Amino acid sequence: MQNFVYCAPTEIVFGRGGEDRVSEFVRKYGGTRVLVIYGGSSAERSGLLDRVIKNLRDSGIEARSSGGVVPNPLLSTARRKVREAVDFRADFVLAVGGGSVIDTAKAVAHGAAEPERDLWDYWTGTRVEKSLPFGCILTISAAGSETSDSCVLTNDETEPHTKRGMSCERNRCRFAILDPALTMTLPKRQIGAGVADIFMHTSERYFAPVLGNHLTDEIAEGLFRDITLYGPKGYRNPQDYEAMSEIMWCGSISHMGLTGLGSRGDTPRDGDWACHQMGMALSALRNCTHGASLTAVWGSWASYVCHENMARFAQFARRVWSVPDQNDAAAAEKGIERTEEFFRSVGMPLTLTELLGKEPTEREIREFTDECTFQRTRTIGGFKELSYSDILRIYDMAR
Repeated sequence: MQNFVYCAPTEIVFGRGGEDRVSEFVRKYGGTRVLVIYGGSSAERSGLLDRVIKNLRDSGIEARSSGGVVPNPLLSTARRKVREAVDFRADFVLAVGGGSVIDTAKAVAHGAAEPERDLWDYWTGTRVEKSLPFGCILTISAAGSETSDSCVLTNDETEPHTKRGMSCERNRCRFAILDPALTMTLPKRQIGAGVADIFMHTSERYFAPVLGNHLTDEIAEGLFRDITLYGPKGYRNPQDYEAMSEIMWCGSISHMGLTGLGSRGDTPRDGDWACHQMGMALSALRNCTHGASLTAVWGSWASYVCHENMARFAQFARRVWSVPDQNDAAAAEKGIERTEEFFRSVGMPLTLTELLGKEPTEREIREFTDECTFQRTRTIGGFKELSYSDILRIYDMAR
């Protein structure tokens, strides 16, 4: 078994009605003046936002709401909300929404703790030294930001836009309220994209450069089997509470590090992550739905890199998809096919043409590759290190 260091301190409140306890947990972690961050009008229309604000105020906690977070959250939005938090003298940040809202709340918590620092510095290498405490009420099962140490922002102040991730322990929510009933009114496409993202958070860790932690494999393979069973069920019938519960818990487990412990060295954050980097380039430049951007490239990536460790892909096929015990190459190919069938079953695209609504030109493929490699200054991938030409080829295969 490989060495690792693991810490996931977020307190989980799972089940129906958990949002009615929000003031209890805000107070537990020191909150007395709360900036409540949310996205669009759905939180208002559903009455959830009003219930949360009332719950806080009835408990003697000052609260102010701040909406307008969009998918692929923006640096400019986070900057505005940092100013709001400072003006309000907030001592706690609460996210009500999905991954974009939670990531924005994380950014606001960091920025409000050190308002004299440029917020984007944290996404370009500056260590986060201070942060306000923050928590979340999850309404979309997808990003896993409620339990992860990561945070992603799109810098919309540059041309072209660029999207960056940043990981640190200060990105951990103090608590996460997970009520599956809050996800039962989501549009099917959001459910499908979320299911795909959950699968991919485990895939990125499973196809790792260093193997040998067998219990970690068992956890990952169990999550694969669960999300591929209940993901399509929830997609077909969002009123299926059992399915939506499984999807929600898979989302949290998939990104808290458990499915990647020992994948390399002493940290659970290492794995492959090539598809995420390629997908982030697509969403930065074309504002694509994150989960859909991943499924559009996964099959091409898998076909391109599987020869690096065919036995790993064969194990995935046999243990996750129950592919008959044939030779490794044939099993691996079948596992890739079955995975793409799963993506299709939750309404996700398998090519860039499907994702973008048109076939990308050669120039666009180069633009995607430039953004993915930070203008040719880095390689990506851990299962197989990918150069500029490798990434260009995978995008072209995904066309």
